[in-house]
Amino acid sequence: MAGSPCPIDTMKKVIDVMNMHDVTICYGMTETSPVSTQTKPQDSIERKVSTVGSVHPHVEVKIIDERGNTLPRGEQGELCTRGYSVMLGYWDDEARTREAIDSEGWMHTGDLATMDEGGFVNITGRVKDMIIRGGENIYPREIEEYLYRNPKIRDVQVFGVPDEKYGEEVCAWIVLQDQMEMDEIEVIEFCKGQIAHFKIPRHIRFVDSFPMTVTGKIQKFVMREEMAERLNRIEAETA
Repeated sequence: MAGSPCPIDTMKKVIDVMNMHDVTICYGMTETSPVSTQTKPQDSIERKVSTVGSVHPHVEVKIIDERGNTLPRGEQGELCTRGYSVMLGYWDDEARTREAIDSEGWMHTGDLATMDEGGFVNITGRVKDMIIRGGENIYPREIEEYLYRNPKIRDVQVFGVPDEKYGEEVCAWIVLQDQMEMDEIEVIEFCKGQIAHFKIPRHIRFVDSFPMTVTGKIQKFVMREEMAERLNRIEAETA
């Protein structure tokens, strides 16, 4: 996945179609050398496809709220990790190091996650990617996972764009399967009655690919900037 969460349907196909029954999913960062949690071949299919596994030996993980308090199992917050694998710091950048690693040695990943009673972690999104629409917190991963269920959709990225009335609105960029056709109305109808109305994408764009880094990480901030400029042009032309 090269830094992106693996869609549940994709993982199921890897197991069922490619017969990779022992494949595992791991989670980490370059700054954590690089794995903190991982599923095991003997884990249940449900655990394999819906989580990034449990913590590695000699490593600690916790989920915290905005005030830094450790949250109970099942509650969503920021994932932090600590242990031998965490970097000492960013080269010649003490300020950025202090932003990432607190005084107790916890690396703040910037990823939203939950942990179940068995210690299995589920990545639910990025802290910076959370959309705040009219006071409602919206997590793009939830909408992406739902849209992946549509057989016409090969890939999708959801993010927020500026909106004068609500602060932010939900936007989806969609890559269709080969030979498939779809329009915005069909996407909206697919969502109606299945996800909350305020989570249904207001802005939808069909693309051939997503902007990525040289290492294959999807750059949502580029999509956000490009879409905001596009919407501003449309508004100016219709004013």
